[in-house]
Amino acid sequence: MKAIIISGMPAVGKTSVSHQVARSLGTPMVGGGDVLKEMAVEEGYTPGGEDWWDKGDGMKFLQERKRSADFDKEVDARLLKKAKQGDVVITSYPIPWLTKDGIKVWLSGTVESRAVRMSKRDGIGVTECKEILSVRDRENHMLYKKIYGIEFGEDLKPFDLVVETDSIDESRVAEIVIRYVKGRRD
Repeated sequence: MKAIIISGMPAVGKTSVSHQVARSLGTPMVGGGDVLKEMAVEEGYTPGGEDWWDKGDGMKFLQERKRSADFDKEVDARLLKKAKQGDVVITSYPIPWLTKDGIKVWLSGTVESRAVRMSKRDGIGVTECKEILSVRDRENHMLYKKIYGIEFGEDLKPFDLVVETDSIDESRVAEIVIRYVKGRRD
């Protein structure tokens, strides 16, 4: 089976949808964060838990990452290798623009709906989430424009399927993706 590569703006439901798609199709799921943790282990860190990034060693590792685009390029190189091998669900911001391999899915959502999703997930106010997302959206766009020349969040040409997530929950989004993927099986 081809790799299924799911992308979209922060807090649009990529991870939740990807887990459901992978479980349904019986394939592993991997994301950029997973690869970053692999790299952290290789650098002598001991990452653990989803909140590791928000604590001492995790924050230190992320500061090292910000000093050089090499971290991001290495993460992307590892994900590209997995995409080429297939039989995996990948969550990634830039990979859909960097490969011809796989079935590429963009999850679309307004800042408002993503802020509500993030608020429920992280237990912080919707207004604060909107501010956080505004910064993250801008930083992601600038980062991938600088590294790869990608118009992240604007150029949707690489995608086989675009799913609007504002009015449906992650389970329904996953059903749409699964149906599409099953219809495209080699």
